[in-house]
Amino acid sequence: MISMKKLILALLLVSTVSFAAQSQDWNQWRGAARDGHVTTFSVPAAWPDRPKPVWKVTGAGIGHASPVVAGSRVFLFSRIGEQEALTAYDVNTGKQLWRQAYEAPYQMNSAATTHGKGPKSTPVVNRGHIFTLGISGILSAFDTGTGKALWRHDFKKEYQGTLPDFGASMSPIVDGDQLIAHVGGAQGGAITAFARTTGAQRWAWKGDGPAYASPITASLGGTRQLITQTQSNVVGLAPEDGRELWRIPFTTDYDQNIITPVVVDDLLIYGGLSKPTTAVRLVREGSAWKSEQVWQNADVPMYRSAPVVAGSVLYGMTRRNRGQFFALDTNSGKTLWTGPPRQGENAALTVAGSVVIATTTEGKLVVFRQGIKAFELIRDYTLADSPIWAHPAFHGRGVFVKDAETLSFWTF
Repeated sequence: MISMKKLILALLLVSTVSFAAQSQDWNQWRGAARDGHVTTFSVPAAWPDRPKPVWKVTGAGIGHASPVVAGSRVFLFSRIGEQEALTAYDVNTGKQLWRQAYEAPYQMNSAATTHGKGPKSTPVVNRGHIFTLGISGILSAFDTGTGKALWRHDFKKEYQGTLPDFGASMSPIVDGDQLIAHVGGAQGGAITAFARTTGAQRWAWKGDGPAYASPITASLGGTRQLITQTQSNVVGLAPEDGRELWRIPFTTDYDQNIITPVVVDDLLIYGGLSKPTTAVRLVREGSAWKSEQVWQNADVPMYRSAPVVAGSVLYGMTRRNRGQFFALDTNSGKTLWTGPPRQGENAALTVAGSVVIATTTEGKLVVFRQGIKAFELIRDYTLADSPIWAHPAFHGRGVFVKDAETLSFWTF
């Protein structure tokens, strides 16, 4: 007979293994760590002439929200008609398991009509819950097993506007038992923490309105922080209570702060439309913080494409020359190389093993080798007849791709 002590240890081991497996799911914006690194994708020894199509769902809805994966399910947040819909599919077959939808009429800004009516924000899956932020600012929680709606906020009573000028795009983040989102609009908003299970407000930082960037958590100066771009700043907050630790004034044309910041060792790297890519070091002096600029690189300004870091190299896409991949040294800020021009309006980059995988608005999946000497293309696959705005999601040896109206699964 198994002793109670051994039984408890066995249960703890199973629980730990299950949690570890879940933590490696592509469960949120830019993956498990929100840094564009995939650790569970099996990089092929030799890339095939073409990936194998496993399944495709047509009529999956429009929008730029990225698919997310948890266990045996892939979830997609999209627009179907005048509704925003969250749909769960079987990972292996593409079979629809459930769909929940709500009315969400939306009037596009005339300057963004070519980008569609969204949604643009990527959901986050956490411990049996999935959270979505609609393009008009509707924040919802659902049960991943059944699709049952658990709670919802629309913020019409709290703020004059419930979305920034070009639609809500930031992707919420879960921190402990809190869901954190930047809600409201250009007239005023707040980075707000909600109880994960009930939706009750925990705290709100009202220092600036929302932009289009998504927050990360990282330790700088020995202090764990929530870091993001807002409408007019880059800010660091204490995630437990929303206290402002520091802010760096930062604006771009038409208030289009979009880039998700990255942290490399003790450096914070950020950028934006027609602005130099910049690295700063945050230094704590007593109870105050100050930022020290370490370097700037005006040769490779970023616009929409969030960069990724491998070792001491940052890989990204600059909007110059109608889209060029680039690499720069994170220690010096020096440009190491730029790739061929005309790669697209946007790219979603991912680090996988010794390569970088990117999907582009040219409908392509591009694989290039990590390196400091030159852009080295490995493979260039056309996977869609329409632009791919959504970030790909990874599972095993496969990748989920959301184009204009379809969701597909490919393996290598």
